[in-house]
Amino acid sequence: MKIGIMADSHDHVPMIRRAVELFNAEGVAWVIHAGDFVAPFAVKELAALSCRVVAVFGNNDGERLGICRQFEACGEVHPRLAEVEAAGCRIGVVHENELVAPLAAGGFYEVVVYGHTHKVDVRRENSLILNPGETGGWLTGRCTVALLELPSLEVEIRELT
Repeated sequence: MKIGIMADSHDHVPMIRRAVELFNAEGVAWVIHAGDFVAPFAVKELAALSCRVVAVFGNNDGERLGICRQFEACGEVHPRLAEVEAAGCRIGVVHENELVAPLAAGGFYEVVVYGHTHKVDVRRENSLILNPGETGGWLTGRCTVALLELPSLEVEIRELT
């Protein structure tokens, strides 16, 4: 089972559309967004996905009521921690990185996904820790997402062009 993972899209609508196209072409079963959509119009783009989205709010998500309304069409958004269970794996999703180490150390989740830093991070510390980098590309100049294969926990980082 393939899961699409994105974070820090920051209103970059063309790159959100590219991520949606990639995830649809790859036939992902779920998409996880680790926060910082920023505005409701950016979330609206996720409705074109062929699957549901599970997401968390980021520190730059200001109009939360509008974002929640947009998620009614494509999935669900959680205030601080989201959980996905798929292919026998538990995935914990947060935005900011201060909870990553404790969540991974606890061993409850096979995968801990986060955003916020805008930097790709794929490593093992009891759990697989995964930051797909930034979909928006505003800070690093790289627009990236991740594909996670379950239950093998293989990760592929893809650059959006």
